[in-house]
Amino acid sequence: MKSGKDNDRSRMLAAMGIRNDCSVAKKCGGCSFAGKTYFEQAAAKEKNVRKLISPFCEVLPIHHCEEPVYYRNKVHSAFKMLKNGRVICGPYESGSHRIVEAKSCLIENKTASAIIRDCAEIAEKYKISIYNEVKCEGDLRRILVRTADATGEVMVVLIIGSSYFKKKKLFTDELLKRHPEITTLLININKRHDSMILGNGEVKKLTGNGYITDIILGKRFRVSADSFMQSNHAQAEILYSEAVRLADFKGDEICIDAYCGTGSTTLSFADYVGSITGIEINGSAFKDALKNKTANKVKNAFFALGDATEYMEKLSKTDEKIDCVILDPTRAGTTTRFIKACGKLKPSKILYISCNPETLARDLKGFTAQGYEAVIAKPVDMFPWTDKVETIVVLSKGVDISAGKVRVEFSVEDMDLSAAHGNASYNKIKKYIYEKTGLQVSSLNIAQVKRKYGIIERENYNFPKSENSRQPNCTPQKEKAILNALKFFGMNPQL
Repeated sequence: MKSGKDNDRSRMLAAMGIRNDCSVAKKCGGCSFAGKTYFEQAAAKEKNVRKLISPFCEVLPIHHCEEPVYYRNKVHSAFKMLKNGRVICGPYESGSHRIVEAKSCLIENKTASAIIRDCAEIAEKYKISIYNEVKCEGDLRRILVRTADATGEVMVVLIIGSSYFKKKKLFTDELLKRHPEITTLLININKRHDSMILGNGEVKKLTGNGYITDIILGKRFRVSADSFMQSNHAQAEILYSEAVRLADFKGDEICIDAYCGTGSTTLSFADYVGSITGIEINGSAFKDALKNKTANKVKNAFFALGDATEYMEKLSKTDEKIDCVILDPTRAGTTTRFIKACGKLKPSKILYISCNPETLARDLKGFTAQGYEAVIAKPVDMFPWTDKVETIVVLSKGVDISAGKVRVEFSVEDMDLSAAHGNASYNKIKKYIYEKTGLQVSSLNIAQVKRKYGIIERENYNFPKSENSRQPNCTPQKEKAILNALKFFGMNPQL
């Protein structure tokens, strides 16, 4: 019988060989790595993150997805009636409003895909009026399905383009008969002329609670129709676990969680810090966050409704001490104002979780200008086959090596050592090594070498909590380059 580790290895090896051979991938545009194996697409993502982020800090290997298919727990689709009366459904062709019809999707939750395709069949069967985007008339326009992996709960939102759904009972009775696994059925009116899935009006409950509940890292989260929740449940648990590990919280930090959504990050991190306040601008998500806090009986987490940038700016004008700012913004990244507010607030640590390496790199430049240094980065493949990848970056005011293994706090004496060739800060050492060898070394690499050779032995140096602490070891090639740099700067006469 195989051990658990052997089974895990076998599953991962099997996942690496999966190939995306979707026949409509080019039209759909949802999968950027069609025709590639999972290994090839993950390697491409890691390469891109390294290219963009390694100038700032060490990039650890990407955390692969053990099950890279049928993972997406939020799926939406549009409907169209053809001239022959047949109703089709699917995503819009990239850059257009032409629907791409597909019998299945490699990344969508199987239950969600089945519900959507059955809706098209039911609409055709009962001759349901389908919304026409040119004439701006018709009933059934779109559908949104959300699934909860941990609880099995399923939410379906029917989005209509008219004020009244004429054959609503016929349609919903048939849908619930075919899919009794649906735990809540909702309806929303959307008469907008843009790509927004939900309309501005209320999402009305037809059956069930009006929300679903999922579980992440042992905590229950209420998810409404328009609430943000990570779309890959299994990788969300990996993402939060890795973020906590890399942040290396001591347990007494006062934290801010900007862009907190329904509070999944806030409440998941609450066990590891002194107190944490989540900021959310979406009213529905904010209400869910408050209910999630109550449901999980978390006493050291708090939530505020408002814009994250404005909240940070107001906070920066007070005397309140914040130890860590956590941010997980949209693909657009954060704002210059937010970054400057962090500079004024001066938290000792910033934990940035990004779904867009391009905007992450841009924002890291901004944080660097505010006196922060990125010390470690870890990509996590949350969205297999797409061009998206999550990346966790830990930044420190000064140099605070917080990779879940070693934390180093340096005094001015440590940071700015005088030598025959001038002052040798960590950045100067990195620059020298890069110019001489082309190697990208991190502050953690330099700290490891300095500790190994006894160069730093001060009271403010915090060693690992245990000798078994896992550390990303410095390679022999990097160690040699660092030693040569230290010798050049005269930082140890014995070298």
